[in-house]
Amino acid sequence: MVTPLPERPLVGIGIVVWREDKVLLVKRKNAPGAGHWGLPGGKQERGETIMQAAVREVREETGVEIAPLGVITALDSITKNAKGDIDFHYTIVEVAAEWFEGEAKAADDAIAVRWADLAEVENLCAWPEVARIVRLSMLQRVL
Repeated sequence: MVTPLPERPLVGIGIVVWREDKVLLVKRKNAPGAGHWGLPGGKQERGETIMQAAVREVREETGVEIAPLGVITALDSITKNAKGDIDFHYTIVEVAAEWFEGEAKAADDAIAVRWADLAEVENLCAWPEVARIVRLSMLQRVL
């Protein structure tokens, strides 16, 4: 039995985790984005704040503890199938955070993790929004 898709977008949280001049990337295990590099993140749960969701998602996917700093931006991620029907629609709130402790290890929805500088992010991440979000976060760190 196929689970019906929600009639409205779901809220997702993406997290730019900084450790000095590098950000934490995960290679996703599940759709959307299975097998692709991107930022850690996932769905916000009922009763959970954006910042609580950011801490939980990073911990679940990588084992790393973070200190959230604030919202970078929000955007839509809409994935369509071959017929042009919408498979996924997330409104993603992107959060900046600093690494606090822990060694990154793939867990939960991640099959691999790595720390990457901006050039590596641009080369590894197929979705161009990832590099744009990292650049925005870099600018906010300077301010």
